[in-house]
Amino acid sequence: MARNVVISGGGTGIGLAAARLFAEDGDRVLLLGRRPEVLEKAAVPGALTYGADLAEPEDVRGVASFVEREFGAVDVLVHSAGGSGLLEPDPGNDDPLAAVAHTWTVNFRLNTLTAVLLTEALKPRLAEPGGRVLFLGSIAAYRGSGSGAYAAAKAGLHPYAHDLARELGPRGITVNVVAPGYIEDTEFFGDAMDEERRARLVGETSTGRAGTPGDVAGTLHWLASPAAGHITSQIIQVNGGAERGH
Repeated sequence: MARNVVISGGGTGIGLAAARLFAEDGDRVLLLGRRPEVLEKAAVPGALTYGADLAEPEDVRGVASFVEREFGAVDVLVHSAGGSGLLEPDPGNDDPLAAVAHTWTVNFRLNTLTAVLLTEALKPRLAEPGGRVLFLGSIAAYRGSGSGAYAAAKAGLHPYAHDLARELGPRGITVNVVAPGYIEDTEFFGDAMDEERRARLVGETSTGRAGTPGDVAGTLHWLASPAAGHITSQIIQVNGGAERGH
């Protein structure tokens, strides 16, 4: 039976790989993102698209209204939107403290606030029983990210997911976080990865290879299946053994 699947950040990378996998199953897919042209270019068969900045409450209200009209209920909600903020406009301020504030604010908006606002807006529409909420975390939440801003923003999803799992569990809805390690062929890492860093990241794995968007999409797809119905409030790491968690 076809499910209704909403995927933020569904135009590229992991979100796109997940969208294709659900679409192949015959599920109805809605792709969300700030760049409508990227969503259209993704060309996921049969998918609907909606352009929105998910850190803006008014935009998220628009998404919720669209979902109500087009889908009614949401069976699977995948939060793949996010990033390190490197693609955001330069604030044009030379003050070091202002730069720190900008970096942390941008990372929080991109990685935490987008997921929270979209979840809260669609919470009443989650199918019960059987609904699934899936967040994209990061290995960085365990080991840092340089400035700390991206890692902290991703780590912030953990307690929210745990609280949400307790809240939604009585409705038969599961909530989990999938935390990837180094994943090639994504906008996050881009084309600027130098060979030395790539070799180091691959060398940290037990599998001896970089991850792919398909590796993470497959995990998301399984967590959304009936087979994973008793798995909730978990952080599932997909990193080839580079990090085992705590």
